[in-house]
Amino acid sequence: MTKHNTIFAVLIASLWLITSEKASAQSAGNAFRVGCIAFYNVENLFDTINDPNVNDEEYTPEGTVRWDSEKYFHKLKNLSEAIAGIGLEFTPDGAAILGISEIENEVVLRDLAAQAAIAHRNYKVIHYHSPDRRGVDVALMYQPKYFKPTYSKSYRLTVEGQPDFLTRDQLVVSGLFDGEELHIIVNHWPSRRGGEKRSMPLRMAAAKLNRHIVDSLQAINPDAKVVLMGDLNDNPTNKSITEGLKAKGSQNLLKPGELYNPMLALYKKGIGSNAWQDTWSLFDQVIVSQGLLGTDMSSYRFKAARVHNKTELTQKSGRFKGYPNRTYVGGSYLGGYSDHFPAYIIIAKEVKQ
Repeated sequence: MTKHNTIFAVLIASLWLITSEKASAQSAGNAFRVGCIAFYNVENLFDTINDPNVNDEEYTPEGTVRWDSEKYFHKLKNLSEAIAGIGLEFTPDGAAILGISEIENEVVLRDLAAQAAIAHRNYKVIHYHSPDRRGVDVALMYQPKYFKPTYSKSYRLTVEGQPDFLTRDQLVVSGLFDGEELHIIVNHWPSRRGGEKRSMPLRMAAAKLNRHIVDSLQAINPDAKVVLMGDLNDNPTNKSITEGLKAKGSQNLLKPGELYNPMLALYKKGIGSNAWQDTWSLFDQVIVSQGLLGTDMSSYRFKAARVHNKTELTQKSGRFKGYPNRTYVGGSYLGGYSDHFPAYIIIAKEVKQ
């Protein structure tokens, strides 16, 4: 394989995995470049140092969970191995872009990127501190040989009538993905604490801020390629998604400016990314603008959506068998990965021979 072809080059067999157009593509002798864009809620990735500016006392050696260096580096190893496997069915380098939530600071991301399972990918980090009461933020990791950032900004979420409300910021990163302009929005919306209905206005506010960002990008370029990702704490059928974001699960029903949510089809099949009280939810979603849709393969187009729910990431026995294998359950240390599975999409474009 030539140096040029190491960037997303795959054989027709790879394209067959993500499109029903194998026969026509193969007959034309085409090859394709494939990219993987993912999101992962890594569940409370804190370092062991007590930061007076962050609510991290629980995750210190003296804290309630007795968080020490051994547990910290074990979690980093586990997470890196989970990340290493995302999207390998489609591209050997896995996630070119990876949105992250529930991290304490940039240090933990750099420690994560340095782990043996993914160190060769040379992940870089974009991170801003949020005012979240739990002390967790969102961030973006990316492989620089695929994605070159040109702009980033952290958007603060405020809620009318609640001046003391604090949550995670929304991270916007624009750049060039294999030479094509691409915009990424990374989210971790307010939780359902207090009940789904009671907390819904908070997630609707988050959705409207996302929608404002998307509208601003589309005002500059109606065909802007936008990927919105995150732990939205709502399912693809909830109003925050369908009405707040204006995201639909059918490409044929989209009106100008609306978003396509490929996760709806997975949700209807019973596929989830997190579980609670024997009920699966698909809170972790990757949603795209119409600029990534269509059949013109001369530029990158959406091809597939998946939840990375591999067996090695699940509980193997007990009451929570089949659930994501998390680090703690009810204060008991399990030494797992996260309480969420990663979600990802695949995009592809034709490579001229």
